[in-house]
Amino acid sequence: MQIKRNILLNPGPSTTTDSVKLAQIVPDICPREKEFASMMKGLRADLLKIVHADPAKYTSVLFCGSGTVNIDVCLNSLLPAGKKALIVNNGAYSTRAAEICAYYGLDFIDLKFPVDEQPDLAAVEEVLQANPDIALVHTTHNETGTGLLNPIREIGALAHKYGAIFTVDTTSTLAMRPIDIERENVDFCMASAQKGLTAMTGLSFIIGNKAEIEKSKNYPKRSYYCNLYLQYEYFEKTGEMHFTPPVQTIYATMQALKEYFAEGEEEKWARHTRVMEAIHRGLEELGFCELIRRELQAGLVASAIYPDDPKWDFEKVHDYCYERGFTIYPGKVSTTNTFRLCALGAIDEEDIQAFFKVFREALNVCGVQIPVRYNQETIRGSI
Repeated sequence: MQIKRNILLNPGPSTTTDSVKLAQIVPDICPREKEFASMMKGLRADLLKIVHADPAKYTSVLFCGSGTVNIDVCLNSLLPAGKKALIVNNGAYSTRAAEICAYYGLDFIDLKFPVDEQPDLAAVEEVLQANPDIALVHTTHNETGTGLLNPIREIGALAHKYGAIFTVDTTSTLAMRPIDIERENVDFCMASAQKGLTAMTGLSFIIGNKAEIEKSKNYPKRSYYCNLYLQYEYFEKTGEMHFTPPVQTIYATMQALKEYFAEGEEEKWARHTRVMEAIHRGLEELGFCELIRRELQAGLVASAIYPDDPKWDFEKVHDYCYERGFTIYPGKVSTTNTFRLCALGAIDEEDIQAFFKVFREALNVCGVQIPVRYNQETIRGSI
């Protein structure tokens, strides 16, 4: 079967292998069969291995939906009555966590920092000291809107020092940047199948501390479909998801996991690093400035600032690239116009080299000056 290969440089879903795509073509099966429950048991065990989680202490729980469902589940399920959540917020995805807290009417503190800087750990500790009723701290590992890497090990240590659990949105790092859940002081991390695993959309999962999940049985029930304990309990009793799982997506995820382990954790991270370095080089050669300082980046997302050129038109550039098999994506920063190039998926350095040939053509067709130009005000006032 000939399947057209597109290079997705957006932050997910990502470019998949043909073997992952074809893994969805299987005989029909009722997901309540023991055979299917056995496959999900193996899938859940394999997910623990990605973050080096001890199966005696941690478990994984599957949900239907995109990565946002995981944030929803953790925040609404793991906050005890009469307690507060602290959102360490320096980007669009931590802002989403704050919005979820607001929608559920949870008591929370939205501790905001600039989107181009890591959080001030002293400020985080000051809030924890002043609010002994904080029971849950949440942040995002890689703020995918910008590519900023947050210091989760240090934030987790502070959360534990003050008796709170630590939940981390690892949607755009898990199965790419190596993560050791215990070493990073993380109680709950999360991702969706279409990101680092390079599988298909529709399946998300939370990897977390079993004792904390069991403790949450007695917490307020704020959602029926998105309750972590209810889903965990159903898996433990039956081996099945409480509600109908995305059957074909699970087959694709199982194949993606095989390919993940065959490539190896360090080797896969080295490949993503090669891709990211090629992205940096390509942007530099064209004169683009990046929003986030290199030393603060997660190594998976480059956020490039729009040039000050009247001929620059993101939609036209996007469409030119898209028609030739390459997808670029707008940024997620309210005060600065940016676009993102991401190192996710089943791609390598040569794919990036091919992309920049097309990207340069797009700039030429639009009449954008190369190297691209910026006003000093744009660089100084980009945030």
